[in-house]
Amino acid sequence: MSTTSSTASLATPSTTSAARTRAFARVIGPWLVIVPALVMLREPEMGTIAAAFFSNPALVWFAGGLMLFGGLLIIALHPYWSSLAAIIISAFGWLLVLRAVAVLAMPTMFEHAATASAGAAVPVRLIFGLLVVAGVYLTYVGWLARPATD
Repeated sequence: MSTTSSTASLATPSTTSAARTRAFARVIGPWLVIVPALVMLREPEMGTIAAAFFSNPALVWFAGGLMLFGGLLIIALHPYWSSLAAIIISAFGWLLVLRAVAVLAMPTMFEHAATASAGAAVPVRLIFGLLVVAGVYLTYVGWLARPATD
C-alpha cells in the first residue's frame, strides 16, 4: 500500500489563511491607496461627480450590485480574523455588503449623504485618509512583508 502526499494536504489552516490574507491584501491594499487618495485629491469635484452618478438609476443599481458581488466574494473566500490584515480585509468585505444592500435599497439616502458631505472637506479627508493608511498597510503585507513561515 503506497501513500501519496499532495502539497495541498501539507497546508495547515494557519498557512492557508495567511496565504489567502496575503493574496487579498495584494489586491485590496493598492485599491485602498489609489481610490481614496484620488477622492481626496479631487474632493472639490466630488459633489458634481456624485450628482452625475446618482442621476442615472441604472448606474447606481449596477454599482450596488457589483459592490455586493465584491463584498460577498471577500466574505466567502476570506473568512479569517486572525491578524490585523485579516481583520481589515474581512471587515472591508462586510462593509461592502452592508453598503451595497443600502445603496440598492435606499439610493436616495446615499445621494443625500453625498450631497451633504460635499461641504465637509475635513471629515471626508480624515475618513479617506484612514482608508489610505489601511491600504498602505495592506499593500505592505501583500507585496513587501515576508510571508509567515511555520
